[in-house]
Amino acid sequence: MRKKVNAISTATIRRLPKYYHRLAELKAGGLDHISSSEFAKRMGLTASQIRQDLNHFGGFGQYGYGYDIDNLRASLANILGIDQVRHVVVIGAGHLGSALVIHAPVEDDIKFSFDAMFDIDPQMIGKTISGLPVLSMDEFDNYVAENKVDIAVLTVPEDQARAAADRVVQAGIPAIWNFTMADLKTELPDLEVENIHISDSLMVLSYYLGHK
Repeated sequence: MRKKVNAISTATIRRLPKYYHRLAELKAGGLDHISSSEFAKRMGLTASQIRQDLNHFGGFGQYGYGYDIDNLRASLANILGIDQVRHVVVIGAGHLGSALVIHAPVEDDIKFSFDAMFDIDPQMIGKTISGLPVLSMDEFDNYVAENKVDIAVLTVPEDQARAAADRVVQAGIPAIWNFTMADLKTELPDLEVENIHISDSLMVLSYYLGHK
């Protein structure tokens, strides 16, 4: 039986996409199945860690055979929710938002659909960026009411992040991918927020460079 999401550690959840990608590499290399020990070696983890992670969701290995790569990858796709289309809108059509849409980090078999962008700048509204229309924030509520939206990406200035997040919550969108410097917190337990702090990541890299 699967555990509830809040009973599973963030570290475990963050390893699942890594498993998913590595399985694709193994399949492309001609493998149909792999033992937990060999999979662990390829992942740089222990077999116990991998079994523990997967057992949260029922466990997928067979004694003496290991993991069927196609079946495990399909199961991970279902667990991660990427076997269904996730509809995405971007709030903020400036340099970061435009770059994200143009170079969207989405693979062919991962079903994220970037559908529209929103901005308050009259010079941006009405433009098309990588095939996506840039709409006015005045149209945001009506758009969400008429279209399925699973994730709102925030690429607005930090001082606009809280107001943008409030609009997302009020519209009923369940998740935010936050590229602003604001650490968004909400009292609404149904809203999921993934904070991406690019400058923080660079500072961490700088730390490691300075302490080699």
